[in-house]
Amino acid sequence: MSGSPAAPHQLDLVPDALLAGRAADGDTAAFEALARRYGPLMRASARRLTGSTADADDIVQDALIQAWNQLDSLREPAAVKGWLMRITGSRSIDHLRRRRYDAGLNAVETTRDSRRPDGAGSWPDPEAAALDGSRVEALKAALSRLPEEQRRCWVLKEFNGQSYEDIARTLNISTDSVRGRLARARIALASTMEEWR
Repeated sequence: MSGSPAAPHQLDLVPDALLAGRAADGDTAAFEALARRYGPLMRASARRLTGSTADADDIVQDALIQAWNQLDSLREPAAVKGWLMRITGSRSIDHLRRRRYDAGLNAVETTRDSRRPDGAGSWPDPEAAALDGSRVEALKAALSRLPEEQRRCWVLKEFNGQSYEDIARTLNISTDSVRGRLARARIALASTMEEWR
């Protein structure tokens, strides 16, 4: 049975390398399967980097368009996940640069405030939820105090799980610079977050 409606469900079980290869040959169903597979991870990464769900949606859409247009540049089809995450990271960082240029730092605080939960009723244990919320807010505050270069490296490593080499490519810096920035970020965050251990 090779009908179009069944194809997406069948493709969900196909390995990344095969999907990426087929997508590079123009198979839109294969690319859609990759988008379904990694779209949520890309969206979570963009949301963590930008602090905005709406921005994350736009970034993922742009990243997928860029990926579709640049599939022929993917050297290792099996590494499509990391490649998509690097594109998402780059798009997120580009978006942050534009946002800071356009609106300044006040926009960051506005988007952070808009993401707070509507109420404690959605959590089974309000005390634990409050503690978790305070911990998250403390981490956000600590991250916001880091120099931008350190924060970007930390988010790409800790939230996106990117390697030093991937981060270096995303930010267009050396791997030694990535290591140094991460080390400084970790020291600063460990000191700031000591009371939450």
